[in-house]
Amino acid sequence: MGEKSVNLKALAAHLDLTVSTVSRALNDYSDISPATRERVKLAADQLGYRPNQNARRLSIGTPETVCYLMPRQIGPNAQPFVAQLLAGLGEALNERNWDLLVSQADASVGDLASIERLVRSGRIAGLVISRPLKNDPRVNLMQSLGCPFVVHGRTEKCDDYAWYDVDGEDAFVTAINHLARLGHRRIGFIGAPLQYQFAQERLDGYIRGLTHNGLAHETELVQIAEFTDEGGTAAAGILMDLLQPPTALVCVTDMMALGALEALHARKLTPGKDVSVIGYDGLHFGKHANPPLTTMAQPQAHAGRRLGDILLSIIDGADPTKFHELQRAHLVQRSTDGPVSSNAGQANVSEREDSP
Repeated sequence: MGEKSVNLKALAAHLDLTVSTVSRALNDYSDISPATRERVKLAADQLGYRPNQNARRLSIGTPETVCYLMPRQIGPNAQPFVAQLLAGLGEALNERNWDLLVSQADASVGDLASIERLVRSGRIAGLVISRPLKNDPRVNLMQSLGCPFVVHGRTEKCDDYAWYDVDGEDAFVTAINHLARLGHRRIGFIGAPLQYQFAQERLDGYIRGLTHNGLAHETELVQIAEFTDEGGTAAAGILMDLLQPPTALVCVTDMMALGALEALHARKLTPGKDVSVIGYDGLHFGKHANPPLTTMAQPQAHAGRRLGDILLSIIDGADPTKFHELQRAHLVQRSTDGPVSSNAGQANVSEREDSP
């Protein structure tokens, strides 16, 4: 059985030093000689001393906790998205032995008040905001409070704060280019509410992709719905019941794309053969869809890691406006995209990610 760890007072008594000297040695204060620091740390390891983190944080005046704000609009269906993001964020914080607090709040007036109370409580050193609105009052609030923060995504005006984002507009241009090369001329768009900046950017990419490929932008081929699987099912149903339904669908999230697959199955249509479907996010559950979902993938774990690193840098005193990082999504072909011709729908199967 291992020995019980000692506290700071016992460690100081063992070394015949004052508690203050031992504490300063453990925290690498320059007024303590290197030899004493080394002696104290060696004894701490040998005796199993573990610092009281709360006491340490009080002594240095830094909470050593970062909060991730999870908007309520995401809902339970986005758990895989959030889990991958938090894994990367936690990795960055763990390197400093910092803690992660997850709070659920949207941009309503009541939640702004709760965010302000959280910041003013002194419990957190910084904040990560996710899925911003075009003009997000949370950004304005954090700037007025002077609390370090970073945004996963961007608002319409985004030059005066730190953000990390994936280029959704470029991703949807890529998706439309891919479908156009496969011969699709009538492509439907399943989007999210346009008060979200990411939703507007992905719609802009869809329109730009159509224009680039000489395709008409028809308003009846655009359906805006809540970004859940149920929203995707309803939007795809409307599109597929048109007199001239689309031969392909692009969806602003993988979850909405799964809903679209359900609508196709209900109409006895085979995704990738009768109608192509491309999602966005690259979440792992897409591999297990029926059939496996083709998607524009963004690296969620990497995003979380970068958000953590950026926020810690700002907490350390870096200029927030120096952190504007825009990454690209990449096409992951599985089984839900294919040429318009059903006879060619299984072409290049051997090259696909889900092939044996």
